[in-house]
Amino acid sequence: MDDRNLFAQVDNDGRLVLPPELAARYGLAPGCRLPLAEGAAELRLLRPSRLSKLYIEPTNQCNLDCRTCMRNVWEEPLGMMSDAVFDRVVEGLKDFSPVPTVFFGGFGEPLFHPHIIDMVCRAKELGARVELITNGTLLTPELSKQLVMAGIDLLWVSLDGATPQSYADVRLGAELPRVIENIAAFRDAIWQDGGFLISPVGPLPVFSMELGIVFVAMRRNIADLPAVLELGRKYDVRRFMITNVLPYTKEMSGEALYPYMLRATNSYPSLSLPRTDDSQMPLDLLCRAMHGMNVTVPGCDEQGPRDRCPFIEGGAGAISWDGFLSPCLPLLHSHTSYLACYQRYSRRYVVGDVTEKSLYDLWNDPEHITFRGRVQSFDFAPCTSCGGCELSESNEEDCAGNPFPTCGGCLWAQGLIQCP
Repeated sequence: MDDRNLFAQVDNDGRLVLPPELAARYGLAPGCRLPLAEGAAELRLLRPSRLSKLYIEPTNQCNLDCRTCMRNVWEEPLGMMSDAVFDRVVEGLKDFSPVPTVFFGGFGEPLFHPHIIDMVCRAKELGARVELITNGTLLTPELSKQLVMAGIDLLWVSLDGATPQSYADVRLGAELPRVIENIAAFRDAIWQDGGFLISPVGPLPVFSMELGIVFVAMRRNIADLPAVLELGRKYDVRRFMITNVLPYTKEMSGEALYPYMLRATNSYPSLSLPRTDDSQMPLDLLCRAMHGMNVTVPGCDEQGPRDRCPFIEGGAGAISWDGFLSPCLPLLHSHTSYLACYQRYSRRYVVGDVTEKSLYDLWNDPEHITFRGRVQSFDFAPCTSCGGCELSESNEEDCAGNPFPTCGGCLWAQGLIQCP
């Protein structure tokens, strides 16, 4: 379906009528309420409060000890998702139509779970789109074949360096040549049967399967970014995602590339840029000229989202390895991080346990619905651009009177940190 040929109509009562195929795609039932967001020259319909994507954390254990990991600063128990918990998740997904995208990933290595292939298979049998993120070290050629046969739609590989030295400097204990070999093996597994493969869920066109790379940008590795992008193109990577680092330690706070962005920007002069051929634009000069300005490009938001939660607006939820549902990945585990120069403690927030209540009931829990509404209105204190106070050092409450959990210090909502 060509989205360029889709139009909404306004009826005689001033009601907006969407094309039936678009309503079906987003699960819009009669009576559904859609949040609106008004821009300078646009009116956006935001996703309704419907579960569209479920992050599942198979385990919070990992075979590596990376500098960037949240597990460096927590004291939570480690474990693997049990068959009983996953059974409840699968049963819960059946109550949603259309079936949400299933993303295997959290704060551990999904391929570390001994039943991960079975998990992917069962999610695909429900008709879900399935994605998974891995550090790539356990992605053996045999496991790649199993993932492809299971019908995985998108495999993300975290790749934070282009040389063995720079890569090992971030992902301690990993070996870049082996990870590259594993990426190549997955690419080869996709194309081994030349067009289509027969999997347990039926014939699958291999061109529908994708390989992506996530790059966590820091001062220590940003010079490697062009080489990482080139490496990805060499192995038919179709998607790239670059995110800033979220510093969980004082040492890592010095690696952040965005301290300037944390300042209040409403007093800066504005600069509107035209779309242009990037090969003709002197980017180094342009970046220097843009310093200290609010930059807009036609069709793009100002410097990325502002006070907009990608999880809530994307209809996401996250389930920890022990079966607890949270509204987003950042609230899945209690942890400390650094916001500018001060430490901030984020306490875990869970809606409930999938072994005690159904996923559908947890998603529609009144407290959960209320919280999602609070986040969409985003009337939180501006902790990310504030000089800092005692209340900004945790997510317990803020100076605007919001109770736990408060999101004013969330860098995901400012477009600085992003997850696949």
